[in-house]
This record gives sequence, structure tokens and C-alpha cells, in this order.
Amino acid sequence: MRGGAGSTGWSTRPGCTPAGGFEELTDEAWYDDFDLKFLAAVRASRAAVPYLKESKGVILNVLSTGARAPGAGGGMPSSPLRAAGLSLTKALANEFGPDGVRVVAILVGIIRSGQIVRPAVEAGRDVEEYLATVADRMKIPLGRVGEPREFGDTAAFLLSPRAGYLTGTAVHVDGGFCPAI
Repeated sequence: MRGGAGSTGWSTRPGCTPAGGFEELTDEAWYDDFDLKFLAAVRASRAAVPYLKESKGVILNVLSTGARAPGAGGGMPSSPLRAAGLSLTKALANEFGPDGVRVVAILVGIIRSGQIVRPAVEAGRDVEEYLATVADRMKIPLGRVGEPREFGDTAAFLLSPRAGYLTGTAVHVDGGFCPAI
């Protein structure tokens, strides 16, 4: 990693994205997030494609709703890089579709996870009350945070033969949060 702890906008938690306003983030923070969010998908896809061609398999890119609906402050640098992942999904689908390889993405909204409940636990708040507050603040149309099984069920469907005619597209698992475009 180029930045690491102490760099502008860099988190000390592994796998966490730098965050900040456009003018605050250094090139190193952008490089780190580019490596984490985009190049990791490129490398994994490149390694898997020969096997997927043989098995007629599926690449599933897991992105966030920020790919289509950047949050306040633009979600720098995560949202632009997630949008690049969405474009990669379509480009790979076009390139490898003739070989029988499908490429799809999930745009994940707010799902109950350690990352989401951690602030409540650290503050000693009731987790369910906190999640209800998050859903209300985010104006999630279904009025709640998603459950991990809902993400898992969607991923299982997209990877299954039942989704055999889906490629080059993304499914939102976000309770209706992300606007359609």
C-alpha cells in the first residue's frame, strides 16, 4: 500500500477505504483505494477467466450503491472507483460473453454487518434501535437495513443457472435506496 496509517484520509482498519473531500485526499489515498477496489477485481478476474471459459462460469463483482448514487461529499474516492467497477463488469461481459462467461454485479446498500453495527456497539447503544435510525436517516424506502442472507440469496441466484441470461448488468440489494438510472 502506498499510504498506510498516517496518510491523509487513510484508515488503519484493513480493507477500509480512505475517505474525505476531493481537495483533501492525496494521490496516495486514491492509489490505495484504486488498488483495493478496482485492481483487485481486475487481478481476480484475470486469474479466473481461463477457468471460467472452460466451465462457462460467472464473475460476480460486489460493488456499492455509490457506483450509481455517490453519497454526500461525492463519496470520494470510493464512489468513482465503484463506478469503474460497474464499467468493468459491462466491459468483461462484452468481451467474454462469446466464450460463455457471464459477468454481473451486485450494488450493495446498507446491510447488517460488523462495519455497520460497530458504531452502536462502541457507543453502547441498542443495535436494533441504531439500525432503525440508520434506515430512517438514509431514507431507505423499505424502512430497514438489509440482512446478510438477502445479499447471499441474491448472489446465489446471480451465480446460478437460473440467471443464465443475465450478464453485463447490476442488481441493487439496497431496499430501494439507489435511484434508477
